[in-house]
Amino acid sequence: MKIAIFTDTYYPEVNGVARTLKRFTDFLEEQGIDVKVFAPMSGSNEYVSSHIHRFKSLSFFLYPECRLAFPNMPQIRSELEKFSPDIIHVATPFNIGFCGVHYAKKLNIPLVGSYHTDFDYYLQFYDLQFLSNPLWSYMRWFHRPFQKLYVPSLVTKKQLENKGFGQIEIWTHGVDSELFNPYYDKVAVRKKHHVSRKFMLTYVGRLAPEKNIEILVEVAKSLPAQWSEQIQWVIVGDGPSRSKMEEEAPTNMIFTGFLRGTDLAEVYAASDIFVFPSSSETFGNVILESMASSTPVIAVKAGGVQNIVQEGMTGYLCEPGNSGGITEAILQLLENDGNRNRMGMEGRKYALSQKWDIIFERLLYSYSTVLKDQNKQKYA
Repeated sequence: MKIAIFTDTYYPEVNGVARTLKRFTDFLEEQGIDVKVFAPMSGSNEYVSSHIHRFKSLSFFLYPECRLAFPNMPQIRSELEKFSPDIIHVATPFNIGFCGVHYAKKLNIPLVGSYHTDFDYYLQFYDLQFLSNPLWSYMRWFHRPFQKLYVPSLVTKKQLENKGFGQIEIWTHGVDSELFNPYYDKVAVRKKHHVSRKFMLTYVGRLAPEKNIEILVEVAKSLPAQWSEQIQWVIVGDGPSRSKMEEEAPTNMIFTGFLRGTDLAEVYAASDIFVFPSSSETFGNVILESMASSTPVIAVKAGGVQNIVQEGMTGYLCEPGNSGGITEAILQLLENDGNRNRMGMEGRKYALSQKWDIIFERLLYSYSTVLKDQNKQKYA
């Protein structure tokens, strides 16, 4: 099987879509499966590989990690005809994704896609709610030719079905439980990040309005003084809201910027609680990474996160936008070491069952069913 992937975000961009696609292409190469990726240029620290074709681009204001590229159409067609893919996978609904859809139809190549980001949810944070209906109309039109549309969670599947999308199949995400594990030297990690207080509470993700990060500052300020004095908040990530958040943050909140690989895994492992207030997730990769690190999760009952966190077993799910609920959940875990440790172990157990290789093998099987259906129609 030869696979062509069209995406408007790819490694080294730091977001769930880019990281998932990079892991998928690494898996394909390990399996000896030919893959070509069409993606935007993303900056000076470009990841270069013979199977990737890059195009000049600008950042997209709603989601800068997704790029608005200026694809060279003749070059894309030439590369596709030379590569002769069996299937095209489109991961984003922007310029490069549009090229994938266009040439799949033009060259009669089976077409599938994946839906990763709830852009409609983002509109409210930029006073663009009036674009909601046009956005959904475009998204339905864009995805209509797909023979299968992969979504990361049951919640997202139901949402899209209610919006009139069809041919939807769940393609969940996994976690590298060897990288994300609880066995790092926690004392050394805390020293590295200047954490001297008893408890370390962590957030990992983009610092932007749609992640509801202002709630973290509210929670940090609302905790009783006797507890706040024992807590060090570690905020991992970057984004347009960082400077404002740093201005408003209490003195026990530190900011590391983006972390990757072992540096990121160490922080999860050294943390006592992972707090994630975002309501916009179609999945929530960081939730699974925290669980793999045996760190209990406090998140909100919204989006795909609901399909990962087992309430009272691996963490707590609070009402969206309710800082009081998150504060109460934090106090429950801080006051009960046994419960916190039990949740961490249960989270690790669940994460160990979410293996990327098995998930990717299921995706390849799904591809094969699309190709079989295409052949049946061709010879019917």
